[in-house]
Amino acid sequence: MRARDVFGYSFSAIKLRKLRAGLTTLGVVIGIAAIVALLSITTGLQNTITMQLETGLATDTLIVAPGGGIFDGGQGGGFGGGALGGADSGFRLLVNDTQTINSLSTDILTSIAVIQRSGYINSTEHERVTTIVGVDFAEYKNIYSTTFVSESGEIPDTPDNNTIVIGKRVNERQNGTVLFTAGEDVKIVWTNATARPPQNESYTAHVAAVLQEVGGFAFGGPSDRNIYIPISTAQEFFNTSECETIIVKLANSDQATIDAVSKKIVDEFAGEASVISSTAVLNLLGSVFSLIELFLVGIAAISLLVAGIGIMNIMIVSLIERTREIGILKALGMKSRTVLAIFLGESVIIGVIGAIIGIALGWVLANVVATVLSSGAITVGPGGGAGDGGLLSITPVLTPLVFLGAFGFGVGVSVIFALYPAWRASKLKPVEALRYE
Repeated sequence: MRARDVFGYSFSAIKLRKLRAGLTTLGVVIGIAAIVALLSITTGLQNTITMQLETGLATDTLIVAPGGGIFDGGQGGGFGGGALGGADSGFRLLVNDTQTINSLSTDILTSIAVIQRSGYINSTEHERVTTIVGVDFAEYKNIYSTTFVSESGEIPDTPDNNTIVIGKRVNERQNGTVLFTAGEDVKIVWTNATARPPQNESYTAHVAAVLQEVGGFAFGGPSDRNIYIPISTAQEFFNTSECETIIVKLANSDQATIDAVSKKIVDEFAGEASVISSTAVLNLLGSVFSLIELFLVGIAAISLLVAGIGIMNIMIVSLIERTREIGILKALGMKSRTVLAIFLGESVIIGVIGAIIGIALGWVLANVVATVLSSGAITVGPGGGAGDGGLLSITPVLTPLVFLGAFGFGVGVSVIFALYPAWRASKLKPVEALRYE
């Protein structure tokens, strides 16, 4: 019997039992839709977060911080340093440690210290919570040449002590209201918690520039929620020579260079500093999302297994109902393998229809969920006020691998769970089948 005739007979059998076949197909549809929707959203979220991180990162930079840090992992992968979760040894980075780091390797082009504190920026009419960051403007522009860029005003290479640069979201609320403008004088305030009693320190600054929107997450690089002051001003204003991090710009982003320089920095500070590379952060992110995707596929696969059991059940019921039919066909000369092919053909048709509808439905659900999340359910970073959080826009991604995998999984589950009923049908003896009531 030709394959075309087999599938034609199988399709006719399905049409005779529309409701039962429809409910069986629905199980496959739900399972495939869940897999496609979850993986599409997860992939889209991964791409969004990776793009946001890459916006705020430079792959040819390292970030040096005191202690082991949350990314501590030995020398491999660009990390280094002390004991994770151990007691604080009291080690602190100093602003002039940049000179020590610069002398370690010819692969180091430059390094800059970063001092930061939480504080406020005030004008006569507005006040915003922000992070005050002290950096060398010229070197910071050199390292982050695509993100530390002004939208209005100009970022000076040799700023006056009272010069500040304001991040886009510090200056502008979500409704478009502009709070501060280039050329305006503002007051910078921070709470000195080391004093007893704690007291507010402040000074008047001149807004030299407002940054263009950076987007992304602040990971050493410029942020829409920070304001920037000269490093010398930060040392004086915060009365400290300690810095939170040191950003190191390398000659290239080769992993060998990253590992070699990281090891030298860790060794120089006797393991009391951790070195975090941008590429390592992105690789870690990819690994985390791979585990998440595997977990989600496992959850969605459970519904497909339930659908498979439903297929087996419907095939066994169909076998019982069609016992005499099968007996007649075999008495007329139909071979056992043809009977087997007919039952498997029914499962293939159910799997194909269920997979196609499930993929389409899953893609629709992914876009609906992504639209809901992007409309405000997920925000990035703390807001200065209600509704000030940055929206994390998610665009679902249906990769060819997910498409083909979902399709193959749907058809495969249908066929596998139909094997036993099909085998039983093919083994029926014509005489016994004809006697069946």
